[in-house]
Amino acid sequence: MRPLPSGRRKSHGLSLGVFALCLAAARCLQSQGVSLYIPQSAINATVEEDILLSVEYSCHGVPTIEWKYTSTWGVQKIVEWRPGTQANISQSHKDRVCTFDNGSIQLFSVGVRDSGYYVITVTERLGSSQFGTIVLHVSEILYEDIHFVAVFLALLAAVAAVLISLMWVCNKCAYKFQRKRRHKLKESATEEIELQDVEC
Repeated sequence: MRPLPSGRRKSHGLSLGVFALCLAAARCLQSQGVSLYIPQSAINATVEEDILLSVEYSCHGVPTIEWKYTSTWGVQKIVEWRPGTQANISQSHKDRVCTFDNGSIQLFSVGVRDSGYYVITVTERLGSSQFGTIVLHVSEILYEDIHFVAVFLALLAAVAAVLISLMWVCNKCAYKFQRKRRHKLKESATEEIELQDVEC
């Protein structure tokens, strides 16, 4: 096999170099093709609240967005969609999820079982993807404690009302007793005066 002329070797090497550079640039663009921003990575909520799991992404083209829920009970797919198309919502979250084109979702009427990790994956058409996690903690309002305090305050008010009534009755009785005693003293005093007048 004859060696290529030196001019041809240079152009062949140059085209291989340009091809390698383009391939490296394409890989670099592919790996950095999706960026994801999560403004609030931890959310605290109470039962029956509506929660917004807010995210923002930027990428080339229209991506596929997927949300999954991870907890001690396992991993569940919540929803998958492409912005501008119908969302594929899982049966477990039907009528409880609203999707937004920026990748955010809203959960309606959350419960304690909704506590866990919510993982979003944004996948570009070329195959590059980016994921992020939001931690949701849902706590219960302790109605039993509020109920106990309300019952205790009602009981205290009832006891106070009974004590006030008893004091009023005692006051009336004492007033009547004093009136009778004064009346008896007056009668005995008038009797003594009358006896003294008779003796005189």
